[in-house]
Amino acid sequence: MTRETNRPFLAAHWSETSISGIFRPIQEFIHTSAAGGLVLMAATVIALGLANSPLAGAYTAVLDTHLAISVGAFHLDESVLHWINDGLMAIFFFLVGLEIKREVRAGELANLRAALLPIVAALGGVVAPALLYVALNHNGPGADGWGIPMATDIAFALGLLALLGNRIPFGLKVFLTAVAIVDDLIAVLVIAFFYSSGISWVALGIGFAVLLLLLLGNVFGIRATLFYTALGVVVWLAFLQSGIHATIAGVLVAFTVPARTRIEPARFMERASGLLHRFQQSSLEPNIMLIDEGQQSSVLELEEACEDVQAPLQKLEHSLHTWVQFGIIPIFALANAGVALSLTSLGGSTSAVALGILVGLVLGKPIGIVMGAWIAVRLGWSALPQGVQWSHMVGVGFLGGIGFTMSLFIASLGFGDSALLETAKLGILGASLLAGAIGVALLRRSQPSAYH
Repeated sequence: MTRETNRPFLAAHWSETSISGIFRPIQEFIHTSAAGGLVLMAATVIALGLANSPLAGAYTAVLDTHLAISVGAFHLDESVLHWINDGLMAIFFFLVGLEIKREVRAGELANLRAALLPIVAALGGVVAPALLYVALNHNGPGADGWGIPMATDIAFALGLLALLGNRIPFGLKVFLTAVAIVDDLIAVLVIAFFYSSGISWVALGIGFAVLLLLLLGNVFGIRATLFYTALGVVVWLAFLQSGIHATIAGVLVAFTVPARTRIEPARFMERASGLLHRFQQSSLEPNIMLIDEGQQSSVLELEEACEDVQAPLQKLEHSLHTWVQFGIIPIFALANAGVALSLTSLGGSTSAVALGILVGLVLGKPIGIVMGAWIAVRLGWSALPQGVQWSHMVGVGFLGGIGFTMSLFIASLGFGDSALLETAKLGILGASLLAGAIGVALLRRSQPSAYH
């Protein structure tokens, strides 16, 4: 078959696969997140088991162990827990930044009408829980925890959705993912502006200077991921010393990573078909490529074409997603979810903290998400996804009340090592469990969807 006669087939093949190609990234993201949610659940159970067993002392001692890095005059000494929360979680936030940028450029948040539904729903799902928490903790010892019930844990929520199978329309999963990404962005802003203190302007200036260098690298076409990761570590170190929480550096560095490809998909298809045709001209016998320079050249050029058709953002997100979902987030849960289950932690003046978190996540989240979505639809700004009914929205609103990862993270920032942190952890675990159970129960009652 000649290159010319091969083109109609390739064009037809491209037209058939282009639609599935649009949805494949979000499908892969959802499936990986759902499986990661199950691993996260297992890590949480293990952490709770360790904290409530004879091994509790050893568990705490490991987290309190200090690890230091020294290079010349530079010295960094942190506990294992802080390395996880300030270091590994910066990688998590870097991935969050990549996902936000991807969604804004080409995903659910790229089209204004489609984006308004999850954006307005997410805003409602952020404001309502925070207001309910403040109402219960105004001027109390737990007032600083108002940001705890704001964010949705996408891994846990999608993990529970995965258990429901074809009862759930695919559009609902996309909606929940977009909502979680938007309120992750809001949570990042809240951390940056309200949970940072003691600013060192020199360190912050160094961090932003390196960020500017990364932006210039993007503008001038530097695509090497090593450039962005190496300088990203410098930004992280600067933010670590600045008083702005170091995880914010992860998001800002992610925004500088190029999202452009060197060649368009159509050009890639044409180039790849020519190279495959040239490869086919040689013998296809095993091991021939070891001595056939023509085949070697074709493969190397095809590899280069594959490199050119992928954006650095896309490659980094793909390579990090599995590590974050199955490594970093479970490690974070293992380190932070271990809390002694005792009712004494909920007594006295700290009880309002647990109550605020419970009310915020279990009631505030679904009320805010559903009301926000209703306003967007009622005003004609957007429409419900295909196959999605309002009963689905109520169920997914409760799943939005699973605040686990980000809620634990904000609690550690707001309460430090105080007794309030243990109370907050119990409130987060209890509220997430209750919200998830209600959400699953409501969605199980829905009819199986034809759109999945």
